[in-house]
Amino acid sequence: MPDLAARLADVDARIAAAMRASGRAADEVTRIVVTKFHPPALITELHALGVRDVGENRQQELTAKHDELADLEGMRWHFIGQAQTNKARAVRAAADVVHSVDRARIADALHVAAPEGAPLDVLVQVNLTDDPGRGGVAPSGVEALAAHVAEHCTSLRMRGVMAVAPVGEEPAAAFARLAQASVALRSVASDATWISAGMTGDFVEAISAGATHLRIGSAITGPRPDRG
Repeated sequence: MPDLAARLADVDARIAAAMRASGRAADEVTRIVVTKFHPPALITELHALGVRDVGENRQQELTAKHDELADLEGMRWHFIGQAQTNKARAVRAAADVVHSVDRARIADALHVAAPEGAPLDVLVQVNLTDDPGRGGVAPSGVEALAAHVAEHCTSLRMRGVMAVAPVGEEPAAAFARLAQASVALRSVASDATWISAGMTGDFVEAISAGATHLRIGSAITGPRPDRG
C-alpha cells in the first residue's frame, strides 16, 4: 500500500496543480481510478486511501468486483468500456454511471433493464476520429442521441459527454472538440455538464479543456497484472 498511496498522492498533486493553472477549483473534478485487470484487493486498498470512484472496462469484471466488494461504503462504480445491448442488464445492475452510451439501442437496453429503478447516470460517448468503426457517436449526432434518451429513456439521467483522445493527435485539439460537443449536448439537456476526458497520459490537457471527470489507471494502480 505505501507505493499505491504515493502514486495516488502524486497524481492528486498533479491534478491540483493543473486545476490551479486552469483557474479552476479543485472540487470541480472527479478522479476515477481505472482498475481494469487488477484484483478486488487493490480496490479495497484504494477505498482505505479515500478513493470512492473506480472504473471498469469489462462487464464481467465490473459485475464480479461490484458483487465481491458490496460492503465497501460509498463506492461509485463507473462503466467506461464499450457497452453491448446483451450485457445492458448486468451493467445496469452493477454500475452507478455508464460513460459509453453511443447509440439509441444501448440507451434503450439500459432503460428497459430497470425502467422503474433508481436513475442511472449516463454520458454520451463521442467519437473524435474519422473512423466510424470506433466507439462513440459522431459529434454531429450528439444532440439527436440526447433527445432520444430524454424522450424514451426516462430511467436514465443524462450527465454529459465522454471521449478518448485519438492516437496521433494533440490531446488539446481533440478535447476542444469534445468541449464543443458538450455545448451541443447542453442545448438538449441543460444540466448535463459532465465532461469525462483525460487518462494517465493526457489528463492535464483534459483539465485545461474543462474536463470534470478523469479516468486514470496505471499512474495510480501501477502496471496491470500479467493475465497469463
